[in-house]
Amino acid sequence: TSWPLNRTRMADYLGFAATVDNAYDASQISSQEEPVEVGAVVTSIALHTGSFVEDVMVQYAQSRPWILLAEGGGNTYVSSAMPQKRNPGLLNNTRRDASQVIALAMVPLLQAHNIPPGMPDAKEVKSNGEMVKSTIAVLRQWERILGQMVISPERALEELNSDWTASQELADVLMRKYRLPFRVGHHFASEVVEYAKAKDIKPLDFPYAEAQRIYAETVKGSSYAQALPMSEAEFRATLDAQQAEWIQARRTRIAASLARLDADFDRLAASGR
Repeated sequence: TSWPLNRTRMADYLGFAATVDNAYDASQISSQEEPVEVGAVVTSIALHTGSFVEDVMVQYAQSRPWILLAEGGGNTYVSSAMPQKRNPGLLNNTRRDASQVIALAMVPLLQAHNIPPGMPDAKEVKSNGEMVKSTIAVLRQWERILGQMVISPERALEELNSDWTASQELADVLMRKYRLPFRVGHHFASEVVEYAKAKDIKPLDFPYAEAQRIYAETVKGSSYAQALPMSEAEFRATLDAQQAEWIQARRTRIAASLARLDADFDRLAASGR
């Protein structure tokens, strides 16, 4: 315009913090790109939500699960066909709504595709606002899931032991402390697990004598020590998924990470952002 407008005063009257040097980019380019960028953010949130939901959902295929939602209260409902079955309605709804977020996030991307700069297609406040509101609703549902999860530590430990989760630590300890190549130690651990599963033996009940025999057969004819270098106590402690050193170390690191997250959230809350 040829009017001698004071841009700084105009920006102030309109509620902007300052003027922009490139008004063309601000009004014609970035305003079209920003909804697409927001769509990428909410898509990432929705994907993480869906992955988490599926990690919990598989528990409902277990005859003896170790993570479930508290029953009732809109979290679960009784199957219309099977009276013994509880359907995780909250998980189903959250997954559905997360998928809806991804669908909404595709709208500005498609609208901004192959159009001249400045077109209003991707700038629709109503649809872009719905994309963000839907994401907030999904996050609130996710928060509710976290608050309604019922976890059985005893059953979880039983599952870990039944699948010999700590068996790789045998190979790691043999390599770290006794310089046995990892592939050799891995073969030894694999043979231990194969024998145990065939005999239905749990990790803490595995006969040390059998471990010694399997180790000797594994390294037979090689230059490595022919006797299992781990004592019986060390062998059992390594296989104990509840007391293993590597699990304790990870627990410490996780606790520190959670503490940092709590501090970050506290700072955000204090800033009012």
